[in-house]
Amino acid sequence: MGNIIKVIIISYFIGNFSSAYILGKLYEKKDIRNYGSGNAGATNALRVFGIKIGILAFIFDILKGFIAVTVSKNIMGFNGGLIAGLFVVIGHNWPIVLKFRGGKGIAASLGVMLCLNLPTAIICMAIGFLVIAKTRYVSLGSIMATGLVPIVGLFTKKPFNFNFFFFTIALALMAILRHKSNIKRLLNGKESKLGERV
Repeated sequence: MGNIIKVIIISYFIGNFSSAYILGKLYEKKDIRNYGSGNAGATNALRVFGIKIGILAFIFDILKGFIAVTVSKNIMGFNGGLIAGLFVVIGHNWPIVLKFRGGKGIAASLGVMLCLNLPTAIICMAIGFLVIAKTRYVSLGSIMATGLVPIVGLFTKKPFNFNFFFFTIALALMAILRHKSNIKRLLNGKESKLGERV
């Protein structure tokens, strides 16, 4: 029980490291939560601050997911990695240090999956980028990529692992929950496309 609590706390607070917020403050002297979509994530950083900060935020968010899982696997093994993966994304999406106004967890989820199941991460990332390239909707690519993780994981994670499957469903549901407003805008034809500055 002590190790579980340790993993939860470590992972949640790693998730609280908001690269979009920190980079925006450092380089632009702005709180990203007051601009664009108000989301403290890589996509909004790209739209508000440009490609340099957007890419850096994306890379740092991937790294924090990867680091949280790597550290926790060393503490508790694979199941520790699953717990870490869940809570680092929760920490990213709902960070206490930013009054629970965080990102949407896509890059952090990618970092988590790169550590837990590389084939699933690569396949879903490729699908996401293809959707973005075709439609220029980052939100649609993000939803597709994360939403397919449980399905792709069924084929790439052998033998079947119930804990992993449950984890991937939780990851997908969190991504969909955080994209509710994007889904509404997509359905109404009002969603912003990649390359549009705000």
